[in-house]
Amino acid sequence: MAPLNYKHLYYFWVVAQEGSMTRAAERLDLAIQTVSGQLALLERQLGKSLFAAKGRGLALTEAGRLVLGYADQIFQLGDAMLEAISNSGDETTMRLRVGISDGIPKLLAYRLLSSVYQMPVDVRLICDEGEFETLLADLALHRLDVVLTDRPAPVGGNIKVFSKRLGDFATGIFGSKTLVDRHKSGFPQSLSGAPMLLPTRHTALRSRIDRWLESAEIRPRIVGEFEDSALLNTFGREGLGLFTAPLVLAEQIAEQLNAQSLGAMPGVSEHIYAISNERRIRHPAVEVLCAASPQDELAAGV
Repeated sequence: MAPLNYKHLYYFWVVAQEGSMTRAAERLDLAIQTVSGQLALLERQLGKSLFAAKGRGLALTEAGRLVLGYADQIFQLGDAMLEAISNSGDETTMRLRVGISDGIPKLLAYRLLSSVYQMPVDVRLICDEGEFETLLADLALHRLDVVLTDRPAPVGGNIKVFSKRLGDFATGIFGSKTLVDRHKSGFPQSLSGAPMLLPTRHTALRSRIDRWLESAEIRPRIVGEFEDSALLNTFGREGLGLFTAPLVLAEQIAEQLNAQSLGAMPGVSEHIYAISNERRIRHPAVEVLCAASPQDELAAGV
């Protein structure tokens, strides 16, 4: 098959958005015959009809819907490239675009990412937060350089990415002074009936917490479940319940959340992974991030 003509694809994309050849021609400031002719060339190359008549307008065929999905990604990525170039500023500044999974403690993300500021060049961090699947899709489209998350990328998926474990961080239980004083005696059995704020079951950490509670025969009173760790910490800071966090962050948690450590949860740890498009990391800042605590590399999508 001959290389794709992106002008033809763009005309198709506009027609699909407008739902009418006439409106698409007006938007493109072209004759209807020109748009129609370019669209016919694309359909001939693909060997598929992309539109079917529907009333006075057009409807996408099954093949048209498939092509539109790819066209959306192609032209959105092009817009992102133009925006990135126009906002690049000083070319001596290195940009690192990081996706941070909602469930990762933000203080831990800061601790890991702060290593890039030790580089001998100026670094500009651009951080996005989101759900695991959304961040992987953005990584595949090269909108992100790396994703920090609590699980490796799934093996055998459609997206070819690679996961590097940055570290396992022992987890403990924290809370306001009032709650800690109330439940410190007899810990951890004192947690039965205690108000607790937990990550949702969509997070990898939650299953480890549940297993620990079950093995210790502890039944806390769950007063809140949160996908976003920052929101969970906000509720914990207000004293609405005990919450879990990496023990390595005890000092920062005391300063920023006014919370104390109640005790450790043996066998429960927060696993952090860096996921990238390359088996051999090539972005200098990502190399520094991964070298801070190198662990085993796990390939996915191969």
